[in-house]
Amino acid sequence: MAAQKKTAEVDYSMQEKILALYELQKIDSQIDEINKIKGELPLEVQDLEDEIAGLDTRIANITAEVDELNKATKQYKDAIDQSKTLIAKYEGQQDNVHNNREFDALSKEIEYQKLEIELSEKRIKEAGVDVKLKKKAIEEVLAERKVDLEAKQKELEGIDQETSKEMEALTAQSQRAAAKIDDRLLAAYKRIRHNVRNGLAVVTVKRDACGGC
Repeated sequence: MAAQKKTAEVDYSMQEKILALYELQKIDSQIDEINKIKGELPLEVQDLEDEIAGLDTRIANITAEVDELNKATKQYKDAIDQSKTLIAKYEGQQDNVHNNREFDALSKEIEYQKLEIELSEKRIKEAGVDVKLKKKAIEEVLAERKVDLEAKQKELEGIDQETSKEMEALTAQSQRAAAKIDDRLLAAYKRIRHNVRNGLAVVTVKRDACGGC
C-alpha cells in the first residue's frame, strides 16, 4: 500500500529512481561522516549508564545486607548480654557449691559463656568491616564512572550541537530523496547499507572499476 501511495502522486521513471538512489547514498554518506565524528561515544555512554545502573543495584543490595546485619548484630548483642547474665549467675552459685565437681561444672559453664561472648563480638566486628569495605569499594567505582559519564555526555552533546543544523538539513534531504524510491528498492538499499562496513550500497563504476570496493 505504501509503495502504491508513493508512486500514485508521481510516477518516477527507473532512471529517476536510480538517480534518487545515488543522491540518497551521497546524503547518507555525509550523515555517516558526521556520525563517525562521534565514534564510539554513544556506545560508551550507554555502557557507562548500564554499569552505573548495575552499581546502584549492588549498593541497594548491600544496603539490604546492612539492614540484615544490623538485625543480626542486635541478636549478637542480646546473646552477649544473656551470656553476661548467666556468668554472673554461675559465679554467684560457685559461692554456694558443696563440692569440687559442682564448682568445676559451673566453671565450665562460665568458660563456655565467655567463649560465646568472644564469638558474638567477633561476628559483630566482621560484619561491620565487611559491609563497610564492600560499600566503600562500590561507591568509589560509582563516583569514578559518574565522572566518566558526565565527561563523555558533554563531549557527545557538544558534537550534537555543532552538527545539529547540518544533520537536520541532511535528514530532510534524505527523506525527500527516499520519497522518489519505491519501498522494494528502498528496503534493498537499506539492507545492503546495513550489511557493508562502509555503508555504500550505491556507487559509480568507472572503467569497469567499482567505486565502493
